[in-house]
Amino acid sequence: MKKGCRKIFAILLLVPVLLAVVLMAGYYQLRQFSVSPMASLPQQEGYLLVERGDSFRTMLGKLRQAGVREGQDWQWMLLARRTGAAGKIQAGEYALTPGISPQALLTKMRDGKVVRYQFTLVEGWSMRDVRRALQRAPHLQQQGAKMSDAELMAAIGQPGEHPEGRFLPETYQYNRGDSDISVLKRAHAAMSKTLDEVWQTREPGLPLKTPYELLTLASIVEKETGLADERAQIAGVFVRRLNVGMRLETDPTIIYGLGDAWNGDLTWAHLRTDGPYNTRTRAGLPPTPIAMPGRDSLQAAAHPAAGDALFFVAVGDGSGRSRFARTYAEHQRNVAAYLANRRAAQSTAMPATESSRP
Repeated sequence: MKKGCRKIFAILLLVPVLLAVVLMAGYYQLRQFSVSPMASLPQQEGYLLVERGDSFRTMLGKLRQAGVREGQDWQWMLLARRTGAAGKIQAGEYALTPGISPQALLTKMRDGKVVRYQFTLVEGWSMRDVRRALQRAPHLQQQGAKMSDAELMAAIGQPGEHPEGRFLPETYQYNRGDSDISVLKRAHAAMSKTLDEVWQTREPGLPLKTPYELLTLASIVEKETGLADERAQIAGVFVRRLNVGMRLETDPTIIYGLGDAWNGDLTWAHLRTDGPYNTRTRAGLPPTPIAMPGRDSLQAAAHPAAGDALFFVAVGDGSGRSRFARTYAEHQRNVAAYLANRRAAQSTAMPATESSRP
């Protein structure tokens, strides 16, 4: 073999070897890049917002703006193909956690593991409380903020329905850009499902004709209960009153009926002024719920505790506990004890806030 041919042959043999070395080096470099923590990220968590229609290069540009310096664009693109993220990155907000690797970030974006925010509806809240809380929720579109209650209920697909009590108190998750309407739709569906389940398992013989009446009674139990373990007892008092034709005489309904006129001080004039929510002047349940009852209050209204008590009043010692009575005379003694406890608390300069109870 001639000398020139041998050189060409040697070169031809060397090319695949060099190519293999280059590929191995590139693979090693890509692997190191993919699994190494991104040290250029700030030490406090940042966020990346991928919007609908963003290309991969647009997303990379946003990463660079967020401070990411690791990797060449071609490495990011190769890694996206390797992880299956190419063309499958989902829109949303992603946490740029300090120490996260490029591979972990792309996998998160491929799987749509976006930042989730939480909104909690609290037991006993009124619709006014719900609206105020929604307006404070971060990154939630305020589509219903300027709507009337009627418009809001129509927007969630429940036209003509009174909103009070219709949303189940619990914590709901949402993404940046979701609307207050979408959160309320889920809360309404959750309450409807829970109310139906509780209604189906209610005690026989209750003086309640519809699930809505159960919801209304549960809202009163929610507002009157100082301790969770007394819910069923308090529900029992109201059920017995309904059964024998006694007025409920529960102050939270009166306070609810006052609306904006309520200033924190319930007077005798308020108690004597007739209105649809004044259960001291009118028999039966008020026309609507007065708050959002939780699951436990719904269960208490559906399964009231047995007994013969027709009255209850707070102990007044700050514990939230109540004293129950069968007769009005016994109840009056309990009221006197409550007032004495309040006077004792006030004399020692301890604040005491107690709502009146029947």
